[in-house]
Amino acid sequence: MDFTKELPKKYKRDFAYSYALGPFPTFELLGSAAERALCVFIDESFNEREKLIALCESKAVPHIFSKKALSRISSKDICYAAAAFEKASSPLMDGMAHIVLVNPADMGNLGTIIRTALGFGIKDIAVISPAADFHDPRVIRASMGAIFKIRIDCFSSFDEYMRGFPGRDIFPFMLDGGTVLTPEGCPKSERYSLVFGNEASGLPASFGKYGKSVFIPQSKEVDSLNLSVSVAIGAYVFTHSNPAD
Repeated sequence: MDFTKELPKKYKRDFAYSYALGPFPTFELLGSAAERALCVFIDESFNEREKLIALCESKAVPHIFSKKALSRISSKDICYAAAAFEKASSPLMDGMAHIVLVNPADMGNLGTIIRTALGFGIKDIAVISPAADFHDPRVIRASMGAIFKIRIDCFSSFDEYMRGFPGRDIFPFMLDGGTVLTPEGCPKSERYSLVFGNEASGLPASFGKYGKSVFIPQSKEVDSLNLSVSVAIGAYVFTHSNPAD
């Protein structure tokens, strides 16, 4: 599709492309993955348009002024800039820490987790389907463009992930986990995978067989923590107890 000649269509999961909505995710795309950028749409009233145009030109990315295009692809009332980009999965690096999300369903949670993981230095995320579409513009926006700085890939099952990355230390986060996670008692590992379940149901009991299950201590006033909060706590404790070289 030539976005300089045709108006973009509202996003659908089966598209080969997606959109980064908003100036910040657009700048992040151009700064970290410009080779995937197809076109940038700009509102003429955007106060940083000259900076964005200069970046587009330096990266040889087409850009157009089109408020109509922006209103068509954005669910927000005002969107000053956006970009169409090619979808792509990125093979994970085995020697690095992984976050594994089993059947995540909430777009906002997924985007927040991506940004949080990057904030703690974890750049490899596995998504086990069925799951939310990590290319959806809502995920891109919630990640604030952090998705363009990480490696993320989808697997049809957790067993498929395990076959691709054997010999890792697996830490399923479960409400009945066998080890209480604390900064002082955090397990030591050179290659670990932090595994989290669906927002509603968590991980099935069968995940206890994959590795050393852990539990984040909490008061009895709530039944569980939000998924993105659990990932943030787990990532913080593990990265500080197992600093990268």
